Amino acid sequence: MDFQASGIIAAMVTPFTKGGEFVDFDKVGPLAEHLVQTGASGLFPCGTTGEGMLMSTDERKEVLKEVVAAVGDKTKVIAHTGTLELATTIELSQHAAESGAYAVGVVAPGFYSYDDDALFAYYEKVAAALSGFPVLLYNIPGCAKNVLSPALVRRLAESVDNIVGIKDSSGNLLGLTQMIGEATDGFAVINGVDDYGFEAFAIGAPAAVSGTGNVILEHYASIYKAVQERDFDKARELQIVLEKATRVFQYGSKTAIFKEGLRLRGVDAGYVRAPQRELYEEEKKTLATGLAELGLI
Repeated sequence: MDFQASGIIAAMVTPFTKGGEFVDFDKVGPLAEHLVQTGASGLFPCGTTGEGMLMSTDERKEVLKEVVAAVGDKTKVIAHTGTLELATTIELSQHAAESGAYAVGVVAPGFYSYDDDALFAYYEKVAAALSGFPVLLYNIPGCAKNVLSPALVRRLAESVDNIVGIKDSSGNLLGLTQMIGEATDGFAVINGVDDYGFEAFAIGAPAAVSGTGNVILEHYASIYKAVQERDFDKARELQIVLEKATRVFQYGSKTAIFKEGLRLRGVDAGYVRAPQRELYEEEKKTLATGLAELGLI
């Protein structure tokens, strides 16, 4: 199955109204357009950075529709459709396929512990419900608890035609390297950890899905461009700045930090939804100072 991914795919934040009660739909389309204008090669809405797990099924459907309406003909929209259970994951995935998304990304189901056979069956059923539509696995054991091991990923890639790749946010560069080394033809191993963006591109990752890309997408895209041009000295220097920026952004542990970063760039990305919280004033000052010292704002 043909699936193409390259460059920096923004793990798009979701704007909420003050207090987080409602999605601020007036801001969704403009934010998507802004990210494309700053160089995003794709958008990944309603994922971890997008607070998708704090949203209702209907909200996630409506956000995707807004994003596709705003930029669907300008970039690739990979809808995150994973949930804790199979039926809703399939419902969201089928909606994405019908709504003009390029592919879906499905996080491993969490809370309970599942072995490889259970996870294999889960993804096999999701993929079978989509009539050949592209499915990306999404590995983030720090949040989802369950690990998509290189062995399981290869098993799924070899057995299910429309499982076309993985977004790996494990933080395990060795595991990412193994997945790339063992990937079947056409299977895309996409990096989801900004700390080692350069290293992932250098060993063959075709793309990155990035939370920091909401704010400093141009910088990350310059790393990708330098690697493609085989200017590894430049890429390494830019990666050192990006790694420092990930610390300034507290590794995305607070989604509000990306929304505040966007405000510093003149983009209103709304508020977060509880139980997430907004930044304290001192945290906002620290963020602004840190980004300014790195020359990123």
